Amino acid sequence: MSIAIDPVAGLRTFADFCKVPRLIYRGCKGFSPPLDLERWTLHGAKLNPHFELVEHQAWVARKDGKLAGRIQAQVYKNDIVPVGASRMQFGSLDSIEDEAVLDALLTAAEAWLRARGAGLIHGPFSPSVNAEMGMLVDGFSAVPMIFMPWNPPYLPALMEKRGYRKARDVISYRYDLGEADRAEKPGILARPEWRDRLKIRNIDLKAIKSEAAVIVDIFNDAWSENWGFVPFTYEEFMSTADALKFIMPPEGGFMVELDGAPQAFGIVLPNLHEITADLDGRLLPLGLPRVISRIRNYHFKSGRLCLFGIRRALHRKAAGGAVILAFIEECRRRSRSYEVEHVEFGWVLEDNLGMRRPIELSGARVDKVHRIYVKDLSANASAP
Repeated sequence: MSIAIDPVAGLRTFADFCKVPRLIYRGCKGFSPPLDLERWTLHGAKLNPHFELVEHQAWVARKDGKLAGRIQAQVYKNDIVPVGASRMQFGSLDSIEDEAVLDALLTAAEAWLRARGAGLIHGPFSPSVNAEMGMLVDGFSAVPMIFMPWNPPYLPALMEKRGYRKARDVISYRYDLGEADRAEKPGILARPEWRDRLKIRNIDLKAIKSEAAVIVDIFNDAWSENWGFVPFTYEEFMSTADALKFIMPPEGGFMVELDGAPQAFGIVLPNLHEITADLDGRLLPLGLPRVISRIRNYHFKSGRLCLFGIRRALHRKAAGGAVILAFIEECRRRSRSYEVEHVEFGWVLEDNLGMRRPIELSGARVDKVHRIYVKDLSANASAP
């Protein structure tokens, strides 16, 4: 047996890095391979503006010449400090069930981070808190959802054996839509005290540049005090905006206005795994026409609330409660136009009770739990 850890340098190793999960997890219940092309836009340094904020390096592992795992490490620039978390992070960690392979990957990333002065490190952030984060520790057989990382149960067990411990859990909820949700009934917008103050409109994809500025401003204000927060840049949002025009239904994005000013927004995307699972991650050369046709004609059964934010000034206030209630009611109203059976709300920090309570009161249940780990790499850190 031979294990090789190769740094990602050039198109060939980058392509290998992106396709590792679909190769090593193929056939596992709960896993659906993301499209390689979409992974290129997420992990490509020239395609994702996130990488302008960090120094970074990635590696792939090969066992006996076959791809067996991957990992990425990054250090945020000095003027960017995640809230409560380390600037030194790792992510995109995937491995076959082999302790030696995982050990070799972590050794490479830890050495790279230690050489840059790392003490505490946190992860996985893949590649950032504003993209995909955490390692799945509960919900392995749940319905696969877009932009949600998946890993088998053995991976967190091997991580903890290596000395990593829990820093935070992030929770994803499943809300099953029923006939009661689709029934016509008066909502908060019909109440006299809110009828003239609350307005809901679609996000205008034809004016996405101006809409993006408002979305990013609300998002950063809403989440600025959350653990791990790093500002979401306008450039990061715009790097995905063109894709939204193809995959977001007309009523998938909406803005909630209070007294004429935007105060909250939500973007719900259809679960593309429903139409791409049979492509095994390959979009080119024949997959692209199939996906375009399916997006136009397929009736999705599930979707995900990918982005949401409500301005911090409204948190724990009556007006904020009214905005959230209007948001939930609007999701229900719009479900009448589609055949969606369930929606996933993701990335809620376990200690964010202000967000968890209204979600749970709506009838949603915990569907997946992802864990962010921490490890002390300093010289005086105790051995695991």
